[in-house]
Amino acid sequence: MAHQVTGEPAASTARVAVETNGINVISESERKGTPRQLFWPWFGANVSVLGLAYGAFTLGFGISFWQAVVAGVVGIVVSFLLCGFIAIAGKRGSAPTLVLSRAAFGVTGGKVPAVLAWVLTVGWETVLTSLATLATATVFTELGWGGGTATQVVALLVVAGLVVVGGVLGFDLIMRMQAVITVVTGVLTVVYLVLVADEIDWGTVSGLPSGSTQAFIGALVFVMTGYGFGWVNAAADYSRYLPRSASTRGVVGWTTFGSALAPVVLLVVGLLLAGSSADLATAIGADPIGALATLLPTWFLVPFALVAVLGLVGGALLDIYSSGLALLAAGVRIPRPVAASIDGVLMVLGAIWVVFLAEGDFFVQFQGFLITLGVPVAAWCGIVLADLLLRHRDYAEADLYDPRGRYGAVPPVPLALLVLGTVLGWGLVTNGYASWLTWQGYLLEPLGLGGKDGTWAFANLGVLVALVVGFAGTLLLRRGAVRRQEALAPQEAR
Repeated sequence: MAHQVTGEPAASTARVAVETNGINVISESERKGTPRQLFWPWFGANVSVLGLAYGAFTLGFGISFWQAVVAGVVGIVVSFLLCGFIAIAGKRGSAPTLVLSRAAFGVTGGKVPAVLAWVLTVGWETVLTSLATLATATVFTELGWGGGTATQVVALLVVAGLVVVGGVLGFDLIMRMQAVITVVTGVLTVVYLVLVADEIDWGTVSGLPSGSTQAFIGALVFVMTGYGFGWVNAAADYSRYLPRSASTRGVVGWTTFGSALAPVVLLVVGLLLAGSSADLATAIGADPIGALATLLPTWFLVPFALVAVLGLVGGALLDIYSSGLALLAAGVRIPRPVAASIDGVLMVLGAIWVVFLAEGDFFVQFQGFLITLGVPVAAWCGIVLADLLLRHRDYAEADLYDPRGRYGAVPPVPLALLVLGTVLGWGLVTNGYASWLTWQGYLLEPLGLGGKDGTWAFANLGVLVALVVGFAGTLLLRRGAVRRQEALAPQEAR
């Protein structure tokens, strides 16, 4: 199966259960579908009731309901729009996201963002699997059916099994599973929203005091890192199977629409619920999805468990598939199904730690995870978006796998921008409640922003700074390099 690591196209295997494509360019005969089909995987991955919990997370920045609505909607739509733009690369290059980003970072240098993406996606797999396990246990407790360690173990095995099987079998199965997940979770989520409508107290919600500009920015950036920035380094993994002739606007539009539709609705409802009850908002911090089950009548608890688990599985499916591709792009020479299996094992081990061993507030650790990795991911995103904007031709396929080709081995400028954006970004973010992140925020005092306890401490400016550094730096410093690359004929690149 050498094609999985060398870039040679895989043969068409429509009747084979396990997808054999790895990080190779998808052959012309295997490219199929229309941009409209991108709606299913992206909607299915983001229709999770975890979106309701983001209401409590966003209000936790100390802002009003309307401030939270604006921060949430703008953060969701804009961050997923970035995913839509990066998905263009998949249509133009028919390869995974982290392979296509080698055009900017070089064939060898591209291993750095690949490792970063692998850590992020494995982390998300772990978070989603852990939440599904905790939610199931909470529902069983509400039903009086136990909910202790035994229930958590069984739930973890079932959830992990679904995710790993989907990740190992690959693209076609994931697309089918996501279509089912979309329909089931979509219907049951609507029922959930109807059932909890009576819990909303508009008087209490509308009375929430407004927060500062810094708090608003902090909430906006948190939502961006929790949604679109968590997917940008996988955005082309699903558009790569589309024909090169597919509509570019369609790719951007359906990726953005499919991704953002459910989160926007769920966030607004979550804001109404969390804003109506301080006790609920606090409970969500410890068990985001399980706490939402306490609002329901007994007869709907089992359907709620189904919608909660399926929604989280939908997100984890895309993560484990993309994490396997990222591991291959980082240079690990194994078949794609094996890479997905390795990530599945790490996911289970991480979930065991979260569910059975870890202590402390979930939201604090979750926020720290998102913001810390969100900084270098934002820098990478800026670099790749600018590189894509500068290119007017499709990628030279063979050169994406050859360090001697036009994209080079380790071009210094993109890696320098990644490092610069990360260093500046980490210096402008804080998460003081997570002890492992107290070193961050080292630039807040020198830049006159009030230090780690000042008004700008939790604005998370570092994520936006990293994005701008990557994007602007690439536009300013790489225009000539891209022009020279595209001027070369294939035989001249070596």
